[in-house]
Amino acid sequence: MVTGLTITAATSLEAMTVVAAMAAVKGEVGVADMAVAVMVRGRRWEGGLWRQESPQTQLEHERPATFCQELLCPSPKCDQQEDITCVACRHPREIEAYRASKEITVKGDNVPSPIQYFEEGNFPDYAMNEIRKQGFSEPTSIQAQGWPIAMSGRNMVGIAQTGSGKTLAYILPAVVHINHQEHLAHGDGPIALILAPTRELAQQIQTVAQDFGSSTSVRNTCIFGGAPKGPQMRDLNRGVEICIATPGRLIDMLERNVTNLRRCTYLVLDEADRMLDMGFEPQIRKILDQIRPDRQTLMWSATWPKEVRKMAEDYLQDYVQINVGSLQLSANHNIVQIVDVCQEYEKEAKLGRLVDEISSEPGAKTIIFVGTKRKVETITKLLCRNGYPASCMHGDKSQQERDYVLNQFRNGKTSILVATDVAARGLDVDGIKFVINYDYPNSSEDYIHRIGRTGRCTSLGTSYAFFTAKDCKQAKDLVSVLREANQTINPKLEELAQFGGSSGRSKFLISWSSRLLSICRCCSGSPTGAKHRILPENGHSHNLLAHAGAVEVGAAAERTTMGAVIAPDQDLIIEGDLF
Repeated sequence: MVTGLTITAATSLEAMTVVAAMAAVKGEVGVADMAVAVMVRGRRWEGGLWRQESPQTQLEHERPATFCQELLCPSPKCDQQEDITCVACRHPREIEAYRASKEITVKGDNVPSPIQYFEEGNFPDYAMNEIRKQGFSEPTSIQAQGWPIAMSGRNMVGIAQTGSGKTLAYILPAVVHINHQEHLAHGDGPIALILAPTRELAQQIQTVAQDFGSSTSVRNTCIFGGAPKGPQMRDLNRGVEICIATPGRLIDMLERNVTNLRRCTYLVLDEADRMLDMGFEPQIRKILDQIRPDRQTLMWSATWPKEVRKMAEDYLQDYVQINVGSLQLSANHNIVQIVDVCQEYEKEAKLGRLVDEISSEPGAKTIIFVGTKRKVETITKLLCRNGYPASCMHGDKSQQERDYVLNQFRNGKTSILVATDVAARGLDVDGIKFVINYDYPNSSEDYIHRIGRTGRCTSLGTSYAFFTAKDCKQAKDLVSVLREANQTINPKLEELAQFGGSSGRSKFLISWSSRLLSICRCCSGSPTGAKHRILPENGHSHNLLAHAGAVEVGAAAERTTMGAVIAPDQDLIIEGDLF
C-alpha cells in the first residue's frame, strides 16, 4: 500500500489538478489513506493552505485546515453562459458597436459576448422570476458584459462608476454558482465570500443577496465591526452559503475558529480601491492566502490605481478586465452637478434657501455631506428647527442608531440625511434625488463617490457643492470632473482652477467700472485669513482682512475702498496673501 507521495508542480493550478485527480481515483485503486504532499515553488499545499517550508513565514494565528475528499475535486463551475442563438449569431461588428454605445471596453482572451436583454442570459427560472419581480427593464452596462464572464467561471476585474448596478452583477452569478455546489455539511464555511470596506456597503449587499437567494434557500450573513458578535457567530455556526464581511471582523471570526474558508470557491472584492485606501491590504492578503487557489475571483473598483492592479496581478489568474466609461476620474453622467463658489460664512444661509427649494419636490430624498461630526449635529438641529424632517449619521453613532436612522431614511419618514463620509460609499437608498456637499471633501475621488448616492443605475439626480477658498487646491481636479461629464462650469471655479491652489504672494489687477469689479490677473495664493493691501494707482493704500479667496476679492475690495476717492475705470492692484 502506498503511504506517502510527494509531487512537485510548476503552478498552483497544475498542483490542484494533480491533487483532484489523486483524490478521485483513491477508491478505484484501493488506496485508502494515501498522503499527498504537493510542492509549488517552495510552498507546500498542506491542510487546505499554501504554506512556506520555513515555519517563520506562516501567518500569525493561522489554523490548520483539512479539505474533505469531495472538496479536493475541482469545484463545479456554474458555466450557465452558453451562447444561445441570438447572442452567438451576432456579428463581431454588432458586438463592438453595442460595447461602444454602452462605453464598455474589455481586455483579455476569449471574452464572452455581452447580453442585451435578460432573456439572453440563459439564467435559471428562479433568477428570471426575481429579475421580473424587481421590475428591471434591461441590464446595465456592467451587468450586460459582467454576467456572461462571471457565469462562465472566469476571473474578472470590473471597473465602473458608482450606481452602475455592479452588486447584482456579482450576486446573481454567486447564487447560481452556489446552486451548482454540494450542500454545506456541519462545520463548513461559506461557499461565496464578499469583502466590502464598510458596514453600510456590506448591509446593502446583504439586501440584494437576500432578494436573489431566498427563492433557492441560499442563506447569508453580514459580518462587520461595531455590532455584537453573538448573532454573527450564531449565523456562521449554523452555516451560510454567502458571507458578506468587512476584513477586520472576518479575520477575528477566523482566528476564533468560528468559521473557515475551506469551502470558499467564489470570492468578491467590492470597492477594492476603497479597501486599499483604508489600509486593509494586509488583512485582505491574509484572507486571500487562506482560500483555495482554484476559486473564482471577481474584483470591483471605481478606479484603477497601481495598488489595485498589483493585487489583481497577484491573485487573479487569466482574468478579464471590464471598463465601463473612462479609466480617468469620472462622475456618473446621470447627475447634474452644480458648484456654488462662495464664502464660508455664506454657506448656512445658502443651505437654507437650497433645502427650501428642493423640499418642494414630493418624496425626494436628500443627503447633505458635512466635514465634521460636530457640524453634522449642528446642521441637523438647524434644519429640524426650521421644520425640515432631518436625521444624522456619523462615526460616533452606535450601530443600532445608524440602522434606525437608515431605516427612517429609506422608508421616507425623514427625507434629509446629514452625514459625514461614513455614509459616502455603498449607501444605496431608492429615491435619493439630491446630494449636497456642504463641505467639499479632501479629494475629487471622495466627491465622485459622494454624489454617486444619486443617479443610481438609470435614474437622474442633482448634486450641489459649496466651494470655498480653503478648497482651492481641489479646483483643477473638480473642473476636470465637470468637463468630462459635460457639465456647465462656474466661471469663478475656472478662475480658481487657473490661478489658485499655490502659496505665496498674490497680485490681482482689478478693473473698476461703475462699482463693478472683475479679476484680470492672479499669480498665486496662500492660506485664508491674511491681510491685504489695496493700491490704487495714486498710491493710496488700505488694509483688508480677507475671508475668502480670489473670486471674493472683488467684493472685499469694494467694501474696503468705500471711503476712497476712486475714479471710474481706474485700475487697482490688490497685493497680498489672498488664500
